[in-house]
Amino acid sequence: MNDNDRSIVGFTMIGHALVHTYELSIPILMTIWLLEFSTTAATLGYVVTVGYGLFGVGALPGGILVDRYGSRALICACLAGMGLSFLLVSLTPGIFALAVALGIWGIAASVYHPAGLTLISNGVRDRGAGFAYHGMAGNIGIALGPLATALLLVAFDWRLVAAALAIPSLAGAAVGLVMEFDEMAAVESMGVPDGGEREDGRDGSEGGDGDTRRSSTGVDSLTGLVAETRRLFTLAFLTVFVVVTFSGLYYRGVLTFLPDLLGDFLETAVGDTRLLFDPESPMAEEFDLAQYLYVGLLVVGIVGQYVGGRLVDAVEPDRGLAVVFVGLAVLAVVFVPTAQAGLWPLLAVSVVLGFVLFALQPLEQATIAKYSVPEARGLSFGYTYLAIFGIGALGAAIVGTVLTYASPSVMFVVLAGFAVVACVLALSLGRRADPDSW
Repeated sequence: MNDNDRSIVGFTMIGHALVHTYELSIPILMTIWLLEFSTTAATLGYVVTVGYGLFGVGALPGGILVDRYGSRALICACLAGMGLSFLLVSLTPGIFALAVALGIWGIAASVYHPAGLTLISNGVRDRGAGFAYHGMAGNIGIALGPLATALLLVAFDWRLVAAALAIPSLAGAAVGLVMEFDEMAAVESMGVPDGGEREDGRDGSEGGDGDTRRSSTGVDSLTGLVAETRRLFTLAFLTVFVVVTFSGLYYRGVLTFLPDLLGDFLETAVGDTRLLFDPESPMAEEFDLAQYLYVGLLVVGIVGQYVGGRLVDAVEPDRGLAVVFVGLAVLAVVFVPTAQAGLWPLLAVSVVLGFVLFALQPLEQATIAKYSVPEARGLSFGYTYLAIFGIGALGAAIVGTVLTYASPSVMFVVLAGFAVVACVLALSLGRRADPDSW
């Protein structure tokens, strides 16, 4: 990577890790809010849904704003907004105010993925490595963010913890404002070897003076949005949209209910895991091996993100995507019988699932970039992340319904179906070497 690449990747890694740290710290704080505000789980569930819903729905308008104002401004606004929202959380006097604070978090967080992924797509020449490190940072936030929150709550009041969580985000926004990088460096130097001279005569390794040269074709009206959407949604991009929708259904479906399923499989394999400790010790009450296995699966995903990102540089991303979907389909089919075979087979299949599930994401992001144009890349990531986080959220409802009326084996067959459909569609993309031929 050159200096410009490193600056962009470092900035987006901070943003990605923090978005998912906040996302996953909310469930940890919910256990305290139930008592603090003397409310029911149902009411609190609706309150939290406000924030999570806006997190998904806001991706599309976020993508529109990225194309108009640039990624740096939107990521800084995202970080500042998330930090301020958690400061409001720390001061909230009641459940309604909490809903407002979490809504602000959802709006602020929703712009991150369109902004961050657009910045990497347009600004980082070593795109595969950029997506790899970016994804790894997200998994660090997913896995370690909740752990850090839980540890802080052991020693400090929840309001102080919420205020403390705001500090890194506010600091990240301040750093982003003064960093120097060129948002469009990869587009401008397309086809120029690293360190070579670009068409404007400047060295390709320069990060520039912070100039964020962008196209001025951002959407500024409803008519413009319709026109830009029509331009964006070629047959190829529509195919990508459907692929990432099924990817989101698989992702949300498997991760939502996996902790409970792992607990059932572990109980079958080793019995009551609390018996690993002295029954009279506090550890016996608090220890849940399934939760630790789940966190371990997410940590393994860090390696998966890195490998998936490196594959972007080695293969066509849509073809690599098809291969990973084959792996996810096979894992869904063999997961239950393997998990029921004993402790070590359960651990092995869980590790492989974590690796493959997150190796998918850099290839997915590179495929979105491949079948979209630079000046509408924010809009393209807005639409696709609306599909992944918005429509994909239905995966939890589908899987929950299947588990209610059928068995885990049937649930995993449904997940395998999602992966097979996505694989077939990804293969249809790979049959055409030129994205413009669509």
